[in-house]
Amino acid sequence: MTPLPPASISAATPRPSSAWWKRWWRRLPPSRQDRFATLGPLLAVLLFLSAIVVAISYLRYEELEREQEAVTRDVEYAQQRLRLRLLERQEQLMRLARDVDNKEISTDEFVFQVESLISQFPELLAVTWVDARRNVLATYASPSAPTHLMRPVGSTLDPNETDGSFDLARDLRQPIYSRPLGDEPRQSTLMVHVPLSEQGRFAGTIMGEYSIDGLMRFGMPPEIISRYAVALVDDRNRVLAGTLQTPNPVFRLLPWSEQPLEHEVPVSPVGNGLLLKAQGYRTSQDIVGNGFFWVIGALSALTVWMLIGTWRHTRRRVQAQQALVAETNFRRAMENSMLTGMRALDMQGRITYVNPAFCSMTGWTETELVGRTAPFPYWPDDDHDQLAARLEDELSGQSTPGGFEVRVQRRDSSIFDARMYVSPLIDPNGHQTGWMTSMTDITEPKRIREELSASYERFTTVLESLDSAVSVAPLGSDEMLFANKMYRLWFGTRGLGHRRLVDLAGRQPSPSPDDGDAVDAFAGMPTETLTDAGSENSEVFVEELDRWLEVRTRYLTWVDGRLAQMVIASDITTRRNAEAQAALQAERAQSASRLITMGEMASSVAHELNQPLTAISNYCNGMISRLQEDRINQTDLLAALDKTARQAQRAGQIIHRIRAFVKRSEPNPSQSDVAQMVSNAIELADIELRRQQVRLAPYVAARLPSLMVDPILIEQVLINLLKNAGEAIAQAGRPPGERYVELRVGPKRVNEEEVIEFSVRDSGIGVPAEMIERIYEAFYTTKSEGMGIGLKLCRSIVESHHGRMQVENIYNGSEVVGCCFSFWIPVVSRLRSEATPPTSLSDTESTR
Repeated sequence: MTPLPPASISAATPRPSSAWWKRWWRRLPPSRQDRFATLGPLLAVLLFLSAIVVAISYLRYEELEREQEAVTRDVEYAQQRLRLRLLERQEQLMRLARDVDNKEISTDEFVFQVESLISQFPELLAVTWVDARRNVLATYASPSAPTHLMRPVGSTLDPNETDGSFDLARDLRQPIYSRPLGDEPRQSTLMVHVPLSEQGRFAGTIMGEYSIDGLMRFGMPPEIISRYAVALVDDRNRVLAGTLQTPNPVFRLLPWSEQPLEHEVPVSPVGNGLLLKAQGYRTSQDIVGNGFFWVIGALSALTVWMLIGTWRHTRRRVQAQQALVAETNFRRAMENSMLTGMRALDMQGRITYVNPAFCSMTGWTETELVGRTAPFPYWPDDDHDQLAARLEDELSGQSTPGGFEVRVQRRDSSIFDARMYVSPLIDPNGHQTGWMTSMTDITEPKRIREELSASYERFTTVLESLDSAVSVAPLGSDEMLFANKMYRLWFGTRGLGHRRLVDLAGRQPSPSPDDGDAVDAFAGMPTETLTDAGSENSEVFVEELDRWLEVRTRYLTWVDGRLAQMVIASDITTRRNAEAQAALQAERAQSASRLITMGEMASSVAHELNQPLTAISNYCNGMISRLQEDRINQTDLLAALDKTARQAQRAGQIIHRIRAFVKRSEPNPSQSDVAQMVSNAIELADIELRRQQVRLAPYVAARLPSLMVDPILIEQVLINLLKNAGEAIAQAGRPPGERYVELRVGPKRVNEEEVIEFSVRDSGIGVPAEMIERIYEAFYTTKSEGMGIGLKLCRSIVESHHGRMQVENIYNGSEVVGCCFSFWIPVVSRLRSEATPPTSLSDTESTR
């Protein structure tokens, strides 16, 4: 054989890269091959379209760069022209300034030269000769100049007119340009100051004023104005001369829409205060280029749309296959994982399918159950007849829609309760092929339901046997959600009694069903605000029942979510009667204590009364004897009678005070003057203290507020404390000079509350430490004649007025030199003048 040439051998041998590609392609699954076959042309079209867009964009970018360079170059050229024109005018003004410095021209010659200069250069509006004090020496303004530029000779420039440029020219000694001046941008002017000097000193300036609009019209090259939109703007971008255009919004819809071509540059030598800005736009669009781009884009989009449609159709087919497999697997997994047992029967009652849950419940395997007919192995032996009848009803289509309960026997012979639901099996043609039964183990739910039922029975039994009436009613309705036996006995089964109790309790009343506004107001309140408000207790008297009831109310959320109100009413008639009896006994104890106090002070009171009575007797005997002897005139008789009357008034006042103190009366809090109460108490207590040779030193602070108290009870406390203090001093055996009792009354703050404090300090032997703990116990006393009801009664009276009482010894080093009993009453009392303060008092006296 003739050997093949090298080229033929190379062509006949397969290339390794081609073989690798083919092997890789063949290993791909068909779905992946379809995907690549679809995405390949789509990717090629997208790459082609991207290449076209990039090429056109690059060409457009190059064109814009060239146009931008042209704009920049022309604007720089125009700025140079403006600069040269300004420098020429500046040089002319500087020559004029040199002539002025050299005093070669007069003011008239200055005006003549300026007039010639302004007529040659229309952008120059006015030239002014200003001295160092801003006084105008000579000036000339163009006839077309604004009136404010026509300054009279001898006037003075305002510093605001030059915007600081005059001061800069004076400081720097060189020509200075101002920022554009003027309130109207289109009428702005530009000011230049050329400094003058005289023998080295600043002598003023030659001030030239330009029209910015004139600079634009006479200093801008015509070819630049015809090619661009040119304007002079200030540093705030306000247009001072010329015009600027905005780009056409339609151009932004083009695929390569761009911002307007523009360039700005500051005008030298003015600086950044004056900018030259030019804008250039495309006067026509490249219709052919745009049309070519849109045609290519439309054809590419059409090709992409067709390829995407083909790919989506293929993908839907693949997805349908995957969904079918996933659905089958899902249903199988769901049946295997669910806890509900599933069993399928054919029309003859043969088991055709059971799921793992059914097998787990019964203990029988799928192989052992599928194909079996009745009786099934999970039927209990005692229920065969009943379950066979159920199966006949099931096969005949007479099963209960809500399911039925059956007993099921496991393989280990244990029994559990189950509920079965039956539904027909329908094939795709609409024909019934059997019955599907679901079975649920209800052993535990049934046990819980029975326990809940028993718990409800116990709960109802407890509420029915309560001595209190319990009722629950929704807001704005006469419906009763719950009422126990006692409520039904008192008020019946309607909700009127419930609302009656709420109204009597004084709480916000439950709205009537007919009161729509009230119901809406309650419905608008947050449920948490009402249910978290807690319960309120009130004691009310119900005339229909002739009973006192303690009513407790609170809001709660009922089991159905409605806002409801619960009321618990307890009969407290017996307790109220006992409290009334206790109050009566306490009142009697207070009266008895006052009588005992007066009895203990009887000898002192008798001695006190004996003095005015003796004086009355002496006055009467004296007057009788002098009348018998006819040795008295009318004046002496009247004086003696007046003294007798005063002594009688003194005795009557003592008796009236004692009578008012011991008189039995109902406790009645009222606004009482502190000083008057103290004075009344001292008047009685001082009788006993003087008998025991004890000196009383009272101190009452000025301008004390009145207290809402029962004055008789407070006086009783003060008398008792003063009397005990005198007895303690007498028991201590102090010499007469050291026997004193100090009574102090003044304001004080206790726990941020304003109170009035009463303190009684004595010079006795104090209270032994072991007795302080028992000093307020009832019927505890160390006196041979004491009853032990004094201090206990005092503390009870103070606490009934919402005050506090305390005792402490007074020390001089380690020696006890006396004792101090004190109590305080709040200024802002919680008692009312018509109310009765609590009087449930247990009475005890001093235990010294």
